[in-house]
Amino acid sequence: MEERGGFDQSRLEQGAAHFRTRYVEKGALPNVQILVAREGRVVHRSSAGAARADGTPLADDAIFRIASMTKPLTAVAFMALVEEGRVALDDTVSTVIPEFAKLRVFESGGGGAPWATRSAPPMRMIDLLRHTSGLTYGFLNRTNVDAAYRAEKILAPGGERDDDALVAALAALPLEFAPGTAWNYSVSTDVLGIVVARIEGVPLDEVFRRRILKPLKMDDTFFYCPPDKVERLTDAWMMTPAGAKVIDRAIDGRATREPLFKMGGGGLLSTISDYHRFCAMMLAGGTLDGARVIGRKTIELMTRNHLPGGNDLAQFARAPIADAGSGGTGFGLGVAVTIDPARTMMPGSAGEYFWSGIYSTQFFIDPVERIHAILMTQQMPVPTIPVRRDFRTMVYSALE
Repeated sequence: MEERGGFDQSRLEQGAAHFRTRYVEKGALPNVQILVAREGRVVHRSSAGAARADGTPLADDAIFRIASMTKPLTAVAFMALVEEGRVALDDTVSTVIPEFAKLRVFESGGGGAPWATRSAPPMRMIDLLRHTSGLTYGFLNRTNVDAAYRAEKILAPGGERDDDALVAALAALPLEFAPGTAWNYSVSTDVLGIVVARIEGVPLDEVFRRRILKPLKMDDTFFYCPPDKVERLTDAWMMTPAGAKVIDRAIDGRATREPLFKMGGGGLLSTISDYHRFCAMMLAGGTLDGARVIGRKTIELMTRNHLPGGNDLAQFARAPIADAGSGGTGFGLGVAVTIDPARTMMPGSAGEYFWSGIYSTQFFIDPVERIHAILMTQQMPVPTIPVRRDFRTMVYSALE
């Protein structure tokens, strides 16, 4: 491999300039940090914008809330337990979470009316990994079950619960659909994190530290920012009709306090360098710098489409989201998977896998081209800003 990794460096720089001028300088995003690697070696890295509302420059080692980019780590921790024979994909969730033994499926009701439900078939571990569990997120704002999640403050500020209390709250609400019959983005991975913690007998952060973070030397990845690293933490923004506003300050916000519940679906903070090490491990077949985290064949299993009937998200999802695109995207075990690049209408490879976070962070790993790329920023996304499309196009257009 050439030193430049088979990339046209001028095109990578042109792409980075596009993000800087189109998004950061025009106020659409507060900042952006980009890393592109081939065979685990960094071939491009750039930063632009401010880390905080006071204009603090974005440092190379800035700490971001990676939100749903936590999900692949939880999936890896679970699959490591599968490799050890301590759990299996077709095990029922109730074998570890007995509170889920008598789940019900929504038929009608809610909004003050009594629920009408029917008995649910068993939810399996694979349903948690691929979001076919029947669980949901309150912020989807689609159904009466979503509304019930909001009313109960499931994973919302003011509704803090520990593992056991969250499981009890979820068990008391109906499922959106029978497990395995549809796809719906949801708290499934948070429940999976509880499964991992119960099997291991220790909190999820300890599992992450022992199985993933320490072996990979991901020293800047945690569920809250320690005091000695707060100066590197970014503010978090949300775009409103009046412009971007800070919704979580770095200096004294939620990210500086240890949470009661360690969210396996979206709780981690990290840096672009740390997440690069996680991606490099995945691309290398589960090993990095002599440390083995998971097996090569397990990663191959995780990164195939597991949606029933070979469907894609556009066909099978109850509530398609931006990562589903126009089609051609399936879902594996903890990550989305490109089935057909033509239907996604974006450059890429069949077998590429990826996910994003609610603050517009994203990553993708392409085992065909042997590349991975990460984009960090810190603003709740705006549907009209095609960050994911532009990022993919930037990286792939620079391949020689």
